[in-house]
Amino acid sequence: MTAFIVFTKERTHDQSQLDLYQSQVRDTFDGHPIDLVVKGTPHALEGAQAEGMVILAFPTPAAARAWYDSPAYEAVAAHRLKGATYSVALVESSNE
Repeated sequence: MTAFIVFTKERTHDQSQLDLYQSQVRDTFDGHPIDLVVKGTPHALEGAQAEGMVILAFPTPAAARAWYDSPAYEAVAAHRLKGATYSVALVESSNE
């Protein structure tokens, strides 16, 4: 069952930290089955306007967690957490 991790950037606090995150995060993809599905600025139809959104696809929820919980990603994610307020969700596809 395909799984997605959805990152929604709500508010930037420190752009230099986000720049570090963005320059390093792709290196954490090595060895993980990740497809970048969406990277951009959403246009809110309802609710608050987010600053940005990234959606990553994985073949299974376990593969998604293996990347998200990996030591490599956790080290890089520290920059994301210092740089902005995000919501992050794991969503499983119901179409399979």
